Amino acid sequence: MNALPERTDALVIGGGVVGTSIACHLAEAGVATVLLERGTLGSGASAATAGVLRTYFPGDPRTGELAVRSMAAYHAFTERTGTPLGLERVGFLVVFTQEHQVEEFRRTQAAQQAAGVDVELVTASEAVRLNPLLGERAVLAAAWSPEAYACDPAAIVRGYAAAAQQAGAVVRTETPVTGIDPDGRVHTAAGSIRAGTVICAAGPWAGTVASLADVDLPVTTYPIELLLTDAPAAPLPTLPMTLHASTGLRIRTWKDRILIGMGRPGPDESRQAWLRRLSHQLGTTYPALDGIRLHRGWSGAFDAGPDGTGLIGRHPSRPFFYAAGFSGQGLCQAPAAGELVRDLVVDGQPVHHRGDLS
Repeated sequence: MNALPERTDALVIGGGVVGTSIACHLAEAGVATVLLERGTLGSGASAATAGVLRTYFPGDPRTGELAVRSMAAYHAFTERTGTPLGLERVGFLVVFTQEHQVEEFRRTQAAQQAAGVDVELVTASEAVRLNPLLGERAVLAAAWSPEAYACDPAAIVRGYAAAAQQAGAVVRTETPVTGIDPDGRVHTAAGSIRAGTVICAAGPWAGTVASLADVDLPVTTYPIELLLTDAPAAPLPTLPMTLHASTGLRIRTWKDRILIGMGRPGPDESRQAWLRRLSHQLGTTYPALDGIRLHRGWSGAFDAGPDGTGLIGRHPSRPFFYAAGFSGQGLCQAPAAGELVRDLVVDGQPVHHRGDLS
């Protein structure tokens, strides 16, 4: 591996979808850029997602606004980077079981649509038509957003990293950061590099990286686990990604099986108890899946901001910028996050609806 450059205008820490997007946007804007990744590209939170791009986030039109902006970029991604994403339109269905959930949807629908999100309220029978595995008696109504696509997250990382390098960026993997000085000098086992701007996009390790710069970044890290079912006896149709609003149970088709997630065990709950709770909810919501065997799929960690939305901004007195706390939603927001950080670095433009550190 070649030695690190002595200095760079911008140094991005983190090689997931958000970090590679930032590096690509900066390099294409003519900013000398170096990206450092502690492991392999896309090996952190980007590898632990369900692999669905969507624009609808219940109750959160701010995130939807960034996701809509990002979706447009993903549709142009192959032409821009030469990397196909394998987009397959599946749609996103949110199942409501309580009247207050329906009322909350109606209250926020106008704001969602103003943000560019395509979403409508559908009846229980329409929800079952969209996802035939649903038990209609367990559904009051549902939100339906057709703009959701299954994709290959690793291809997004590869495409952005390749485009960044094509634009002149230096990308180094297996290079964890060990220290960050107040003047922007960044230390690694492979040497040190002085950066005009340091950008933390380290996902679950964002808080740790920020602490190296003596910056308190208000993000928390939590584990995530996705499960796979046995292959059902009858061939599966392509199901929409479906979220049960009350419990957080999520399912989507994964080849000939079904991918499942439902948060994580509670503070005093064992994994086995969580699995029993998940299995019970699965059988209640999807009677055809009652009793189906579940297997480990993959696991990882996500990072969350204080209110569940991503943090994008800069430290008020140090050359330290950040894009973190996306709570597993970074895949859907990465292109817009890259654009916002680029504008913040290059033009000093404020990032509205994302707070700076104080």
